[in-house]
Amino acid sequence: MAKKNIVILATGGTIAGVGEDGANTGYVSGQIAGADLVAAVPEIADYADVTVEQICNVNSDDMTAELWLKLTRRIDELADDDNSAQSVDAFVVTHGTDTMDETAYFLSLTLNTDKPVILTGSMRPATAKEPDGPANLLGAVRTAVAFAVADDKPENNVWVYFGDELFDARRVQKCSADLLQPMGVNYPGDTGDCSVLDCDCNRNFFDVSNLTELPVVNVVYFAVDSDPRLLEYAASVSDGVVIAGAGSGEFSLAWSRALANIDIPVVMSTRINHGTVTLNKALSQAPDGVARVSAGTLPPQKAAVLLRLALTQTKNPAKLRKIFEMA
Repeated sequence: MAKKNIVILATGGTIAGVGEDGANTGYVSGQIAGADLVAAVPEIADYADVTVEQICNVNSDDMTAELWLKLTRRIDELADDDNSAQSVDAFVVTHGTDTMDETAYFLSLTLNTDKPVILTGSMRPATAKEPDGPANLLGAVRTAVAFAVADDKPENNVWVYFGDELFDARRVQKCSADLLQPMGVNYPGDTGDCSVLDCDCNRNFFDVSNLTELPVVNVVYFAVDSDPRLLEYAASVSDGVVIAGAGSGEFSLAWSRALANIDIPVVMSTRINHGTVTLNKALSQAPDGVARVSAGTLPPQKAAVLLRLALTQTKNPAKLRKIFEMA
C-alpha cells in the first residue's frame, strides 16, 4: 500500500522552543522551523510522505483570530482534491499547549473537510535533555495515517494527540501546568467516556471562508469581591462576554445589577473544571432582547470560541441558545 500524504502545519509552541541546553524550563517558544522539527524525527518517513508548511512560529498565548482563520483556510485549500496540486490524506498541526484546546475546538467548528486533523505539541523544549516533542510528533503522524486509512471514520475529525493518548477537540483541556501529560477532559490523561468512533463533536459548523476577523469576546473571571466595573469594562470593548462564574456559573448581586445594563450577549460558564452550568435567571439580568446564555459543559475559553463564531451569524437570544445547546 502506498504511503499516505500528510501535511504538517507548524505554528510554534514549546515543541519548537529553544532554551539552555538540557533544561526543561526557561526557554523561548516558537524558535525552530517546522521542517527542522520533522527532520529530527526520521522515523516519520516510515509511515507517511510528509510536506511541512509554516503557518506561524509563536508562543500559543500569542495565537490570534487572524491566525486561526489562516490555518482553517489553508487546511481547507489543501484538503480540496480538485484545487490542490497533490491529494492530501490528513493533517498534523504542531501547536503550543496553552491554547491548543481552543485552536482544536475552533478547527472542529470551522473546517469544511472531513479529513483527519491531529494537533500535538510538547511540554519540554526541543533543547531539553529528554524532549517529548519528537515522540508526540511521530505519534500524531501515525494517528493521522490510521484515521486516513480507516473504513469506519469518526464523526469528529479534529483530535489532540499527546503522550500516547487521543482527545477529542470538543472536550480536551490543558489540565496541568507542568505534567508531561497535561491534556485531559476532567484531569490530566483523562480521555473522557467517549469512544473514538462514537463521539460526535462537530455538531455546529461556521463558514469562515470569507471572514478576515472575528467578533471580540472577552472572558471575565468572578471571585469574592470582584469589582463589577471589570464586567462593565469588558462589555465596553467587546461584542460579547463570557463570565467564568463560581459554582454553576454564579456571581454576586453587584455583578447581576451591572449585568442588567449590559446590552451585548453574555454567556455564563464556570471556573470549575467539571459539570453543567444551569442559567440562574434571577442573576442573569438583561435588557429586553439581549441574550443571556448558559455555556452548558463548555469551559470559559471554549465558550468564548463558540460565542465568537456564533456572533458571526446572529445575536438573537433564541438562536444563540440553540447554538450552545448543540455544543
